[in-house]
Amino acid sequence: MSRQLQKYEEVERSIHKAYRKRLWNPFIEGVKRYEMVRENDKIAVCISGGKDSMLLAKLMQELQKHGDVPFELVFLVMDPGYNEKNRQMIVDNAALLNIPITIFESDIFSVVAAEEKSPCYLCARMRRGYLYSKAQELGCNKIALGHHFSDVVETTLMGMLYGAQIQAMMPKLHSTNFPGMELIRPMYCVHEENIIAWAQYNGLEFIRCACRFTENYAKNDHGDGGGSKREEVKILLKTLRRDNPNVEKSIFSSIQCVNLNTMIGYKKDGIEHSFLDDYDEPRD
Repeated sequence: MSRQLQKYEEVERSIHKAYRKRLWNPFIEGVKRYEMVRENDKIAVCISGGKDSMLLAKLMQELQKHGDVPFELVFLVMDPGYNEKNRQMIVDNAALLNIPITIFESDIFSVVAAEEKSPCYLCARMRRGYLYSKAQELGCNKIALGHHFSDVVETTLMGMLYGAQIQAMMPKLHSTNFPGMELIRPMYCVHEENIIAWAQYNGLEFIRCACRFTENYAKNDHGDGGGSKREEVKILLKTLRRDNPNVEKSIFSSIQCVNLNTMIGYKKDGIEHSFLDDYDEPRD
C-alpha cells in the first residue's frame, strides 16, 4: 500500500507530470540556453511571496535534486514592510511547499511611500540592492528572480511605447554595484498563463501585490489596474492575440535576432552609434 503524498510532493509531481511541457521543459530550456547555472554556484532564490517566485523556488529545488550540475541554494525573503497577514501567508506557503526560507527585514515600503513620481521604480532598485547585499553576505554569487516570458515581452513593448527605446529584459546580467554577483532569470521561457494554471491546479493561493502604494491606489477606486503601463500592455497583447495567437512569440524572438544593419541608431556600453557613422564607407 503506497503512502499518501504530502502537499509539497504533489506539487513537485505536478511540475514533472501534468505541467512538464508547460513549465519544466521551458524552464530547463532557459537555464541551459542562457547558461544560468554553473558548477559550485551558490544561488539566492529571491521570494516575494507571489506565484512567480514561489514556483521559481520549487523549480530550482527540483533542478538541484535532479540536475547533473552540483550547486547550492538559499531561499531569501526580504520583508520590505509587509502587513502581518501577507508576511504570514509567505511563511505558511513556504512551509506548505517545503521551502526553507531565510527572512530579513528592510524599511523599503516606508521610504518609497514618500516618493510621488516613480515609487515602483525606486522600490525595484532598492529591493535589488538589499537582495544583492544579503545574498553576498550569505556567500552567494548569484541571485535568481522570478521574471518570466510574459514579463520579457511586456517590458519590451513598454520600452517601445512609453520609453522610446528598444530594450530587452536580459536573461542574466552582472551586477555593476556588487562585484562578483550576477542576476539570473531562470523562468525566462516560462509563460505566465501556465504559472497561473499550475497554481490553480494545485489549489495554491499566493499574495499578489503587497506594497502600500498599490493598496492605497486600490482604496482610491483604481482597483482595475488603471494607470499601470504594464496593465495597459497586457490588455493590448490580449487584443493582438485575437488576430495573431503567436504575437508574443514574435516579439520575444525579435529581441534575439536584431539586425543592426537596419537600425537607425543603437547604444552600447553607454556610447551612442548611428548608421551614418560608416554609411559612406566602401562596401565589398
